[in-house]
Order: sequence, then structure tokens, then C-alpha cells
Amino acid sequence: MRRVEAVRGISFEVRGGESFGFLGPNGAGKTTTIKILMGLMRPTGGRVHLFGQPVPSRKARERVGFMPENPYVYPYLTPQEFVELCGRLSGLSGGALRDRTRRVLEQTGIAYAASRQVRRLSKGMLQRTGLAAALVADPELLVLDEPMSGLDPGGRKEVRDMISEERRQGRTIFFSTHILADVPALCDHVAILQKGQTVVAGRLDDLLQKEVERTDVVVAGEVAELRAECEKRGFGTRLDRGRLVIEVKGAEPVAPLLGDVLARGLEVVEVAPRYKTLEELFVRAEASGKAEG
Repeated sequence: MRRVEAVRGISFEVRGGESFGFLGPNGAGKTTTIKILMGLMRPTGGRVHLFGQPVPSRKARERVGFMPENPYVYPYLTPQEFVELCGRLSGLSGGALRDRTRRVLEQTGIAYAASRQVRRLSKGMLQRTGLAAALVADPELLVLDEPMSGLDPGGRKEVRDMISEERRQGRTIFFSTHILADVPALCDHVAILQKGQTVVAGRLDDLLQKEVERTDVVVAGEVAELRAECEKRGFGTRLDRGRLVIEVKGAEPVAPLLGDVLARGLEVVEVAPRYKTLEELFVRAEASGKAEG
């Protein structure tokens, strides 16, 4: 079999109590890295530690709840039986096991199908079952590989709300995703992978920054002359439903532009500053990785 270098040059640290987003396109190395963290694959080089213990470590693994991207559940089991099995493997028994199983099945929204065989569950229901199994032992660290995969919009919101609640309660969350819209509301820190390397890492607020990248000034009226003048001055322009949208880099040129618009007797409909988005950061990181490759 041909050898594939799946990851190289990956380095990051997850602090206790934070929510860490592990981002990257398909094939970037996210799942391989998570399998190494969980002791399911052995790296050919480098060091990995969980709670100060080298991986693989049974002592560290006891403090982790893990949900793979495609949870495998024995098809003849029910969600309740599978979650109880995972609880017993984690040392739970008796009334504590039954109470905890019931709680996480309700929490993940799969309690209504708790007695249905897994072979009859949809992909989204299987995801919920895997998430319940990851939570049953009340772990300190929750590792989730694409937890929103296969869920409809309503299910995604439920899982997103649940992750937020776990974060508020002080649990450390590490999750990979390619659904960028979920990240700003959930993450303190992120790392973006490209071709097996970390190309961006840091606190999300610092990476996005709050500087205005451009300002869109929307003007109504007879705008043909203004548009020609703006293009001479290097502003981007476009028409949107009969209104002129002027794209100004930064914020400094906006005030004199507004004075010019009002002096022409035109109507200023909107002044909208545009900030750097996670999608733009992701695309730039991807482009940088391709250029280096």
C-alpha cells in the first residue's frame, strides 16, 4: 500500500474550560489528528499529551468523552443499551448508570427512540446516540469529530446549544467541523489545517480583529455621475435594486464621501462597515496552503 503523509507540522494547545475549534477542508488531517489524540493511531514522530499524560494513556483517556465522525454502534443494540454499555466500560453501574443514561439520552434528543434498534435509526439519530455515549461518563474533555454531520438545521441548533451549555458549565470542548457558521458562537480558540499543517492558530477574537476591512455606502437617486466619480477615485461600485453601492476600503474615506453624496442632493440609504469574517480567514489559509504546496 502507498504510504500517505497525513499530518505534519501540527502544533496546538487546548486550555481547560475553553472551546477549541479544529477547522480545515476535507482531507486536511483533522480526523487523523483526532485519532492520534485518542490513541487510535500512533504517530511516526512528535509528542502528544492529554492532561499532562503521554498518549496513549489509560489514565488520561478516562477523563475524555469521544464521538467519532461516523459513530459505529452495534446495529442490534438500542441507543439505551449502547449508552449503558459505554457507561459500564467507563466504570458506572447500578442506579448511577441508569440515571446518567436517561439524562444524556434526553439531553441529546434521542430519548424518544431509546428502545429502537440502531439499524432503524437515521444518520442524525445515530449522531445523537454517539454524542450521548460520549457524555455518559461526565468527562472533563469532550472530543467531537464533526458533531453536526448529518443533522438537519433544527438538529444542528440543538447540538450547538448543547455544546454551548457544556462550555458554560466548565467542560473543555474540542471539536472539528467544516461548518464555519457554527464556530464564532462556540469557540474561544481555533486552529485551521491545510494539507496536514497548522496554517492559522490562535484566539478567534485576535484572528478576526475588529478593524473595518471596507465600508459599503448605499446611495439612492440619480447616481450615474457619482458612480463615475467614485470609480475614478478607486472605489468599487455596483448597482443593487437601482441603488448604488460604493465599496470603500477602511473607514477613513467614508466621511468625505458622505459629504460629497449629500452635496449632490442624493439620499444615503445605509452605511455598513464590513469586518473580516471567519470564512475569509479560512479561504486565505486555504490559499496559503495551496501556494506552499
